[in-house]
Amino acid sequence: MVDSSYGQESSANKSISTSPEIDGLLAGVGYAIRPSDLPHVAERLEKLDSAIIAAAAAGLPPEFLCSDAVHYNPSDLAAWVDSMSMLTSLSSPPIHPAPAPWPVQIYAPAPLSTPTVDLLAPEDAGINLVHLLMSCADSIHRDDHPSASKLIHEMQILLPRVGTAFGIGKVAAYFIDALDRRLRPRPSPPAEDEILYHYFYESSPYLRFAHLTANQAILESFNGLDRVHVIDLNLKHGLQWPALIQALALRPGGPPFIRLTGFGPPEICEVGRRLADFARSVKVPFAFTRLDEIQPNLLRVEPGETVAVNSVLQLHQFLSDPGSPGPIDSVLSWVKALRPRIVTVVEQEADHNRPGFLDRFTEALFYYSTVFDSLESAAAGAGPEVYLQKEICNIVCCDGEERVERHEPLASWRARFGRAGLWPVPHGSSAFRQASMLLTLSSGEGYSIEEVEGCLTLSWHGRAVISASAWHCGDGVDAPPLAGNIFFNGYSGSDRRE
Repeated sequence: MVDSSYGQESSANKSISTSPEIDGLLAGVGYAIRPSDLPHVAERLEKLDSAIIAAAAAGLPPEFLCSDAVHYNPSDLAAWVDSMSMLTSLSSPPIHPAPAPWPVQIYAPAPLSTPTVDLLAPEDAGINLVHLLMSCADSIHRDDHPSASKLIHEMQILLPRVGTAFGIGKVAAYFIDALDRRLRPRPSPPAEDEILYHYFYESSPYLRFAHLTANQAILESFNGLDRVHVIDLNLKHGLQWPALIQALALRPGGPPFIRLTGFGPPEICEVGRRLADFARSVKVPFAFTRLDEIQPNLLRVEPGETVAVNSVLQLHQFLSDPGSPGPIDSVLSWVKALRPRIVTVVEQEADHNRPGFLDRFTEALFYYSTVFDSLESAAAGAGPEVYLQKEICNIVCCDGEERVERHEPLASWRARFGRAGLWPVPHGSSAFRQASMLLTLSSGEGYSIEEVEGCLTLSWHGRAVISASAWHCGDGVDAPPLAGNIFFNGYSGSDRRE
């Protein structure tokens, strides 16, 4: 007889790695069980196979070995295997007549993937799914695309057993899709949708934390000034600025004149109109400028204006592969040349700019498992996760200039800003208190605010997700001279175009 089918190697049934990396990954996504605890199951299955062979040799009828019970608990299965082994050690034959000999037939072993999926308990299936994800990423890292394609197919079969409504199954579904897109390119997920952006904004505190901490630092830096200019490197839908305009409207002595320059597509002109209407309603003089891209010769700073530069989840898109020249150095040099009073920066607290695919994939799986887990606590449906799909696909699918989601941790940004001649401005106690109040009023348990060397981080169950920092150029804050012509599309508080 051929060797046991359990010895037949299949990528769905290989011994699960006992490396600390896999154990840590499973612990990070919330599983108490470790793959290193499971080898005894394979040993018991080998005993079971030996028991079946010995029982058949002893003349036991096949129905004697059958049971209607389905054993999902490994400890129960082990006890059952032990009892079967004891039966085969009996020397006396059974009292009933032996059945007629069965014809001996040897069948090719059936594929193990589907039966294994059916027998796995959901938690065991989740562990296997994580193992398959890591194996697939490793195959892609080694340019073994045929093996990666096979593993993707196995994960697609296993995924329904795990479930995609919550937990590891939900985040795994997005990563399986991204891996598949890397091997079989097809149209990218749709560009950012305003509705999805609002879902993400309302269902988690991340963007509200970003806007609150940045606004507080800008507000404090503008204290006592009459003309201020905020340069937003990523205006998007402008949700950050009504709160700052309102706060400046209530300032003792009256509000300053506010000029807002936003970078983005032509659609943000409508955002500028809405902000101008709001500023007029609270009697704040206001002007708006739109720029397509960062071009120093197009940006105008009027004499007497004090500058603040704001970047929320944007600077990482100017990075390149470590050790390679990229636009980030030019951008920071341009920012410093503006001599801003304050530079506010909010970035993902992650390390997705590693050159090796496997390291980058592992870090991304850790990070987005944490983010998805926090979003589940808000019970906001699938909208917030769909909003993040484009980020995941860009990290997993793209390389070179196409990969723009190059998140780096705060320590890396601190070193980079120091080399550019920018120095930290500690967030004050007001920002910490307000951020803590935001969590108390709008978020469930699990979130926390931490102060790290003057910067603030927002964490989920102790895992930092997003960081907020502030910087200044350290060599005076006088406004630079007029910089020539500018493509300008401005709106004043009286709705007059400048």
